[in-house]
Amino acid sequence: MQGLGNDYVVIDNRQEQIGNKDAPRWAKYLCERWFGVGADGLLLVCPSQTADIKMRMFNADGSEAEMCGNGIRCFSKYCYENDIVKKSEFSIETLAGIKQVWLSVKDSQVLAVEVDMGVPNWQRVAVSMVGEGTCIDQPLQVDNEVYQVTVLSMGNPHCVSFVEDLEGFPVGLVGERLEIHPAFPQRTNVAFVEVRNCCEMSVRVWERGCRETLACGTGACASFAVARKLGKVQDKVTVHLRGGDLQITSGAGGNIYMGGPAEKVFEGKLFREEPI
Repeated sequence: MQGLGNDYVVIDNRQEQIGNKDAPRWAKYLCERWFGVGADGLLLVCPSQTADIKMRMFNADGSEAEMCGNGIRCFSKYCYENDIVKKSEFSIETLAGIKQVWLSVKDSQVLAVEVDMGVPNWQRVAVSMVGEGTCIDQPLQVDNEVYQVTVLSMGNPHCVSFVEDLEGFPVGLVGERLEIHPAFPQRTNVAFVEVRNCCEMSVRVWERGCRETLACGTGACASFAVARKLGKVQDKVTVHLRGGDLQITSGAGGNIYMGGPAEKVFEGKLFREEPI
């Protein structure tokens, strides 16, 4: 499945055929684009004791992520269309807490999904960043350059920096350096943002464990949260990503809502009993 070009292998794992020990190895194998299926990540559908269903998300390098914005839209569509949760509004357990989703359905097909992404956490400890308190619009040296960054958690860690020319910016070079910067012992996602006007932003994201992807839902939400906090945008914004657009809104209580599409690309059967 894919959400704005951010693609995932989705497996119904309610019978726990893939155990905790093997999940990282399966993710690395399945996400490998030459010898596996090829994807940015692996989504496992699991039973939940606290929500309608549980989502586990593994990056292409086998590391488990707390949350995934594009992934949860794909996950929601999969659960509805496969009669796992046959409701247009339901709850999903994630490592970042329980998330509520609303589905736009036509002729039994999910066209779009809106997700309550929760309230941003601005504390350094939430993203395992060195130091105390917050890091909002602060300088951070990367090799011989200094970048103004803001860090926050949208259930997973993000470092956001605003740039003048997003298309010409070396996202790969700087993103990789920031992901493994000593300030982030457990690594971080990195978003580079160009504000077009008060209602539009362009965002490119270097994802932890994946490299740059065509879209990142939590990265788009993190970028919006920072832009809103710094007074650069209004309460409702269209975020342009390389794979398409997301609608991000600030709601009552500071919650951030993300809306966008999800699509099924193909399905198949895997014959290998063990990952490489």
